[in-house]
This record gives sequence, C-alpha cells and structure tokens, in this order.
Amino acid sequence: MSYSRPSDHAAPGGLNHYVSEVRRYPMLTAGDEGELARRWRDKRDRLASERLVTSHLRLVARIARSFLGYGLPLEDLIAEGNQGLLRSIDRFDPDAGFRLSTYATWWIRAAIQEYILRSYSLVKMGTTAAQKKLFFNLRRLKGEMEEFEGGDLAPESVAKIAAHLRVTPDEVISMNRRLGGRDYSLNVPIGVEGDDEWQDWLTDDTEDQESRYGEHEERTQRRHKLVAALETLSDRERHIIAMRRLRDRPVTLDVLSREFGVSRERVRQIEVKAIEKLRRVMTESGV
Repeated sequence: MSYSRPSDHAAPGGLNHYVSEVRRYPMLTAGDEGELARRWRDKRDRLASERLVTSHLRLVARIARSFLGYGLPLEDLIAEGNQGLLRSIDRFDPDAGFRLSTYATWWIRAAIQEYILRSYSLVKMGTTAAQKKLFFNLRRLKGEMEEFEGGDLAPESVAKIAAHLRVTPDEVISMNRRLGGRDYSLNVPIGVEGDDEWQDWLTDDTEDQESRYGEHEERTQRRHKLVAALETLSDRERHIIAMRRLRDRPVTLDVLSREFGVSRERVRQIEVKAIEKLRRVMTESGV
C-alpha cells in the first residue's frame, strides 16, 4: 500500500483543501470495517485497503495537529502519520475485538513522534522510552508550572517533573537546555580543507523503527494468545492464576485455601497444573 503526501495534491487551497477533502470520506461501521479488513488480510484486496485508509485520514490529521507545537509543517506531520496508518492496516487483526481506529492511533502517533525526534535535532534527542516521554511532555509541564522564562528551570520544578515522568533531575535539566538551544548542522566540514563532516563521526546503535514496531506487535500477539489460553482453564484455575501470577502483589496460598475451602497444598497443585496447561496451549499456538 502507498499513499501520497498532502502537499502532493495540487488542488486549490493547498493543505486546507486537503483537510476538508478527507472529511468527505464516509466513516465505516464496525461491520463494514471488519469485512474490508478481512478482504485485505486474506485476499490483499487493494480496494478494501483504500477504503480503510481514506476512512481514517481525518484521524491522522487530527492527531497530527496535536503535534504542531514542535514547529514542523503540518503536511509533513500528516504524511508521516499516514505512513503509520498504512502500517497499522497491514498488521490489523479484525477478529481481535477492537476497532481499527483504536489500533491505528498508536502507530500514527509513533510514526509522527519518530519523525519529530529525527527532525528536531540532528543529534539524538533521546533513546529510552522515558526520555521520549520527557521530550514530548516537558513543554506542557513547564506551562502548567508557569515556567515561561528561558534558561534553567527552578530546582523545585525540576524535582516535580522528574518525579512525574520518572526520570532523573539531570535528564530534565539536560532536555530543557536542549529544547532551548540551537541546532548546528552536522554537514559542517571538520577543519579548513578537510572533506570529512561531523556527521561522518556519528553512530546510531539503536534499534530501527521497524524492529521496535515488530517487538510491539509480538507483545500484542502474546497478550492476545495468553487471554485465549486463559479461557481454556476452569473458573477456579483461572482465578488462582490471576491471584497468584497476574497481580503485582500475589495472593498467598493461605488466603486462597480459605477462599476455596481446601488445603494450601491443594491450591498449589491446582496452580502448577494450570501453569502447565497454559504452557502447552501457548506452545501449540506458536508462542
């Protein structure tokens, strides 16, 4: 699948015309959406994929507008968001129990955020999930704290932001300085007569975007398969697994033995049997 950029449409009115045009495409009912998604998944029906794309272009435009504060052209943000939409449609499972818009939103936002991180600075802005969260939330938090002046943040503001976003104070200070500073071209030659540029000395050891998307997709599939595997358990087995294995603070065997009126050892046996059953089902499903 492919889709053009908003600027590729040379119709009168430019971007405003594009935004008004995408609103003309009808929204799909859940039934129509499921049928079209199956036609694309099973038969690679391009007309079906086109209808899925066009019915969600307004979603892309709406999400793209929320990132206008980073000073990048809206048409570029929309173009990147459209690429995320295409990836989501290619991976969407219509039988998973949720709408395409719910699934696509993550892909659209991820594509736009990756573009902003690439474009905002020629030097890596952040590699961890926490650093990216800091990058995309720092301005909003500064506004809420009325930190409108340039320069370093007040120590108490640094501490609040660091605690809220679960990063270190040093990371907050560093990111704030980066956002307030200038970017310098890495195409500047090193030395007066040298042919080498600063960018020639930079390395990128992070995983590429496709790998991260693949990992996200794999985790999603594992969650779906785990839910399906849990359905093969009896009510008692499922309850014990949920209390013992799916909680931050597992319930003790003693509590469950009183709840079911059996011994602690019997609860432990049920738990072991249920785990073995889950492993067998998950293995048979290819996990």
